[in-house]
Amino acid sequence: MFKTACQEQLLPGETLQEKWEFAQSAGYDAIELRAKGDFHFRDRLPELRKALADGVVMPTVCVDMLHFFGAFDDDLRRDAVEQMKSQLSVIGELGGLGAQTPASYGMFSRRLPPFEPPRGEEQDREVLLEGLTELGEHARSEGVALFLEPLNRYEDHMVNRLEQAADLIRAVGLDSVRIGIDSYHMNIEEADPGAAILAAAPLIGHAQVSDSNRFQPGAGHLDWPAWLGALNAIGYDGYLAVECRLSGDPAQAVRSIPSLLHRAAG
Repeated sequence: MFKTACQEQLLPGETLQEKWEFAQSAGYDAIELRAKGDFHFRDRLPELRKALADGVVMPTVCVDMLHFFGAFDDDLRRDAVEQMKSQLSVIGELGGLGAQTPASYGMFSRRLPPFEPPRGEEQDREVLLEGLTELGEHARSEGVALFLEPLNRYEDHMVNRLEQAADLIRAVGLDSVRIGIDSYHMNIEEADPGAAILAAAPLIGHAQVSDSNRFQPGAGHLDWPAWLGALNAIGYDGYLAVECRLSGDPAQAVRSIPSLLHRAAG
């Protein structure tokens, strides 16, 4: 059975300890951290070590940066790789599981003008394989995993579906590189989300959840019993990390999620 986590920015409280107190009262099992660029996550280590000592469960981190390892610009791409390596090291020091990142975000979409990216598909693949290999080797050395997140076609032109992520990961050939699935993006890109989960089963390492409209689970029309049923069918026992916007009263919305997910899972 899966466990639930909530991204830290959604939880009320000034400190991770206060956020953890609320999270536990709402039925969450963990907090998913967010990591900005400029080595901000590394600079948080004193805070994170104190939270860990106080019992805060922090298994995963999701990037919150302006550029990613699939960037067109060489310098931005290099910086993104170094930022991710640092984040993998930090989450490893905390005894966590890994870090989630897309290949890019908001960099280019084939669905919007000018429609044709400045880099061809073969070059895209070369860049992605190079980045995933370097990050995967670093993740392995730190005892954690890199979770590659497919995004929808309007946010990324390179990795949109689970099968595309799986193809890249198989080419890399490292157990430390896995797929980080996201219910919102899957709702847009996968013709049959459940079948996509079943097909990618051996490579799925992490999951993030929000509804069809990017609000909290239960605020849209995503078929949660089917989506969670597929995860149950493959024996997924990792975290469902809530990454969403909130509609209605924020605290009430956050509180509603764990029980809704568990009910939907049967």
